[in-house]
Amino acid sequence: MTTTSKQSTPAAPPAYEVRRSPIHGSGVFARRKIRAGERIEEYTGERITADESALRAQQGGGPVNHTFFFSLNDGMVIDGGSDGNDARFINHACEPNCQAEEEDGRVYIFALRDIARGEELNYNYALVYEERHTPAVKRAFACRCGTPGCTGTMLAPKKRKKRA
Repeated sequence: MTTTSKQSTPAAPPAYEVRRSPIHGSGVFARRKIRAGERIEEYTGERITADESALRAQQGGGPVNHTFFFSLNDGMVIDGGSDGNDARFINHACEPNCQAEEEDGRVYIFALRDIARGEELNYNYALVYEERHTPAVKRAFACRCGTPGCTGTMLAPKKRKKRA
């Protein structure tokens, strides 16, 4: 009886690693060149309702601006802090190199452009905050990305109400 051994092809190196970020806390950095359009990672975590995410944020006792919640088009929320993966550590930037896209209720992070080895991955959070954007709220959601086009906030601009 003869056996044949399969030659294994070397696995591609992981696209990224998590380490300390100069922007904020932990960040995600390219371990290899990532090509424009490449799907880097799925944003995973427990699926919860928006009401549950508000309750968890309140019970967490931490600042309202420090959660791992990702809102979905159907009104549900992915809590990356509960059974989530490293994608939750991707920081915000006003001029991002990545983009989050929802596909069939799942969120994937894609490269917007070629990303060099060692470069920090980021996307624009465009956080929706329904309350007034007071100076205190703007400070709580301050952006530290340092890009030339930095808006100074992770908040999406409030939609203006149309006059009748």
